[in-house]
Amino acid sequence: MASQRSTGNPLDKAGLGIKLLGSAVLAGVLVAGMALPAVGALGLTAKDTADSFDNIPDDFKQPTLSQASMIYDSKGGLIAKVYDRDRTILTQEQMAPIMRQAQVDIEDNRFYEHGAVDLKGVLRAATKNAEAGSTTQGASTLTQQYVKNVFVEQAGDDQQAFLEATKKSMGRKIQELKYAIKLEEDLTKDQILTNYLNITFYGHQAYGVEAAANRYFSKSAKDLTIPEAAMLAGLVQNPSAYDPITHPQAAQARRNTVINKLLEYKHISPDEAKAALAAPLGIKYREPQNGCITAQNGMGFFCAYVSRVIKQDPAFGKTTADRQKLWSQGGLKIYTTLDPDKQAAANNAVTKKVNVTDSVSAAATMVKPGTGEILAMAQTRPYGLDSTKNQTTLNLNVDSNMGGGNGFSPGSTFKPILAAAALESGLPITQQYPSPNKMDYPKMSTCEGSWNEKGVSVQNESASEVGPFDLKDAMAKSVNTYFVQMEQEVGLCPMKQMANKLGIKNLANGTPIKQVPSMVLGTQEVSPLTMASAYAAFAARGLYCNPIAITSVVNADGKKLEVPKANCAQAMSQTTADGINTLLLGVTEKGTGSSLGLDDGRQIAGKTGTTDNRYAAWFTGYTPELATSVWLGGPTGNVSMKNIRIGGRYFDSVFGATGPGPIWQQAMNDALDGTPRTSFQTVNIPVPTPTAPPTDPSQPSGDNAAGGNNNAGGLINGGFTFPPGWTTGGNGNGGKPGHR
Repeated sequence: MASQRSTGNPLDKAGLGIKLLGSAVLAGVLVAGMALPAVGALGLTAKDTADSFDNIPDDFKQPTLSQASMIYDSKGGLIAKVYDRDRTILTQEQMAPIMRQAQVDIEDNRFYEHGAVDLKGVLRAATKNAEAGSTTQGASTLTQQYVKNVFVEQAGDDQQAFLEATKKSMGRKIQELKYAIKLEEDLTKDQILTNYLNITFYGHQAYGVEAAANRYFSKSAKDLTIPEAAMLAGLVQNPSAYDPITHPQAAQARRNTVINKLLEYKHISPDEAKAALAAPLGIKYREPQNGCITAQNGMGFFCAYVSRVIKQDPAFGKTTADRQKLWSQGGLKIYTTLDPDKQAAANNAVTKKVNVTDSVSAAATMVKPGTGEILAMAQTRPYGLDSTKNQTTLNLNVDSNMGGGNGFSPGSTFKPILAAAALESGLPITQQYPSPNKMDYPKMSTCEGSWNEKGVSVQNESASEVGPFDLKDAMAKSVNTYFVQMEQEVGLCPMKQMANKLGIKNLANGTPIKQVPSMVLGTQEVSPLTMASAYAAFAARGLYCNPIAITSVVNADGKKLEVPKANCAQAMSQTTADGINTLLLGVTEKGTGSSLGLDDGRQIAGKTGTTDNRYAAWFTGYTPELATSVWLGGPTGNVSMKNIRIGGRYFDSVFGATGPGPIWQQAMNDALDGTPRTSFQTVNIPVPTPTAPPTDPSQPSGDNAAGGNNNAGGLINGGFTFPPGWTTGGNGNGGKPGHR
């Protein structure tokens, strides 16, 4: 038989209300010791409910609320606000009193009068619901609502946990009740209200009243007016239905309801209510600004790098889970090494010299010698997710584990590393070799034995490059066969060890650097950050520092956290470094980089590099104060930079001095403008006899990796690959097929 609606006395109506209201009335039953018929109707006896209540542990733990973290540059400017949940924790004093009152008046006007359960409210709701024949009123107190929000917060992005935290079940309501009672014992009413206002969701990704005030009114919660506070307080019941952006009329009606409640409970005057009711919504909406995608001047890539440092470096937690928890909870103030002026200089250079729609792209990293501090990190294509706009999240400046691809062959920019190993092993800086135009790779020693690259040849870039050469001329002209002969004498092991000391232990893809004859010609893929850091050691007279991006971190409790250290160590003697600096000054004064002088005439040192088929071109150069590495090439695969237009300029063939060199030059001119000029410590290099015969200056330089043989030295190619799943910025043509 169908159930009949009760038409009896009020208690009978309350019984029907209890069936409909469920656990809210049960709360009243438990606290008051009442044994209404509805308990049986719910399938529970009073003893059952008491036992269930007693079995719930009372160690309710309030979570550390997730909130936004701020990433700052070295001058205190905000790079980006990042968060899993947009929330800023406030104290009671940082909230407008009218906001606190409005939330109480609309949610639980007797909040300061009752305990964890409002029995009067329970019976009132039960009666109203009985009369309506459905659940039209709830009786949960603000404290109980806070407990529910805690469960939702703890669920995070776990959908199953969220459903469990929000399902309408007797067990959950009983649990909420016990924890609410516990909270009322441990906290004051004002503390509970403050916690509630910090945890509550107000729609549009705004968690807590501060984020809500920023989102809808572009102001802080302490500055909210009566109508503004009323609108926000009204949102809590149903942020979607009362959304002022999509449903402004409903939002205004709900706001007016809250204003009238404030008037009814005598918390505002009639005149204040009249003015508030007449006021427009006054929305000044501010879109959620989350993550590195909001960073300006190309800082998004550095921002993403910082986030990976925190999630990966053991300084921020022993386990991956510990570090992820730190990042997700947020509330961090992260102060970084990024110099906004140098970042602007680097970003301007890579975007002005190379067009975003070009088939190639450029990347530049700046490092401060002697500190490891990353001062700038820029690339041509903007940070973002829309490949049709040539945006990318692939950071071409760094290794794959830090958000980059699998790197690029550095070409002849690797030759100074062998020269450093040679000088450290005792070879004179005047060392000569026959340096024929072409030769086969000779047998070479390794750390484990030897390598014999049988029948593979290497040659110089120009037919006129025929030795003998000394080290100074060979470095200036980037003579391939000279360095292969030096490599044979020194051995692959010392060169590998020097590379390791300069931070090149692994390639960009994470695999160890290989001891193969073509190593000196830069056929193994590395990143611009790696090369900038290595050359910074030359500038610092041999002191190598691990690259660092973070100077300090303060957590949500105001505690300073440990941050990764540069761990600087002498990679070579100062005399060796001075020798390398002297050699690389020769490159920029009379060699392949002679066209790259700076406007103020200060000393610069550096090395050009170009790979086979012009798949990549480099210039890595420095002053005593700043090291910068610039790469130019195909961002998503091999693009031969022959007969190509880059930045509106036609190139029949790109070299290190003609492609990345001018980018480096512009970036350094801007970055060093107005800074003190200093000079390198140099060594005297006697002119040896006999000297090398002159070469035709009209011929291109010999900075081509592997001398025209992609397979030289046991490696496959000098190209570029990237991990799957990356947003790579298309092919430079808005998603259309590019030229190869």
